[in-house]
Amino acid sequence: MTQQPPPAGPADPPDGPAPPDIPDRVARVYGELDLSTVPAFAGGFINFGYWTGLPGPADRELTRADRVRSEEDLYRLVLGTFDRPQGRTALDVGCGRGLGCALALRECGLGTVIGLDAHPDQIARAREANAELLATSADTPGRLEFVLGAAQDIPLPDDSVDCLFSVEAAQHFRDLPGFAQEAVRVLRPDGRLALTTFFARTRAAARALPELLPPYADGLDVPHVVDEVAGTLAAAGLREVRVRPIGDGVWEPYDRYMAQQPELHDDEWPRRYLTAYETGLLDYYVLTAAAG
Repeated sequence: MTQQPPPAGPADPPDGPAPPDIPDRVARVYGELDLSTVPAFAGGFINFGYWTGLPGPADRELTRADRVRSEEDLYRLVLGTFDRPQGRTALDVGCGRGLGCALALRECGLGTVIGLDAHPDQIARAREANAELLATSADTPGRLEFVLGAAQDIPLPDDSVDCLFSVEAAQHFRDLPGFAQEAVRVLRPDGRLALTTFFARTRAAARALPELLPPYADGLDVPHVVDEVAGTLAAAGLREVRVRPIGDGVWEPYDRYMAQQPELHDDEWPRRYLTAYETGLLDYYVLTAAAG
């Protein structure tokens, strides 16, 4: 199996129309193919993971439990950028199965967590995966909820969110200016934004990535350039935009995990992400910004 479903080809159309605002390839990967079930991921999460906090010697063999921990720790890294989140309202843009929302609610003391995803199948999965927590929240309405909507058209009122975060979703955003403007609109004046994913380092790198990595060639991912993403956030009115590269805690241990798993180590193209990192084409980043 692959890190992601096989690259799309001429004979690989979606079975039906894409949901509104979602390209066909994205709709299929997160719909019928259900990326969260691919063995390279674990525990229902969908991200490369942040591996620096794993216990034990750095060179030990990595386990499935380590894989889950790495995916959770990526959320913890992002959520840790929020100062005093207790009792506040958070929005997860591109929430998938909503496991990061549950982690945020459980570990950060947030008052309300809203998971937003553009794919109706993902919203249905999030509600199913978190059914017990949703039922527990019945006496405190709004503590956890999942909402269908696009990053560039967030169905929430103005000034309704204190913390907006997004974990490995922005590489799919076709309308980054729209997302940035919506973030400014829904964040309260003292609100904060934090997102993490992989971006191209330069425009030349963005042009080269589709030759190396099929998700860029088949329409799943967009090779956004990290400095342009930061500029887009600033142009929308966000302040204190900061970019932190974290690839040293992502790419090599992820690749080592892939190499150590019998069902994954022969899967060649997903391991090209390490090549892309080592040759300066892309990196993994955390971007933070302040509203107002």
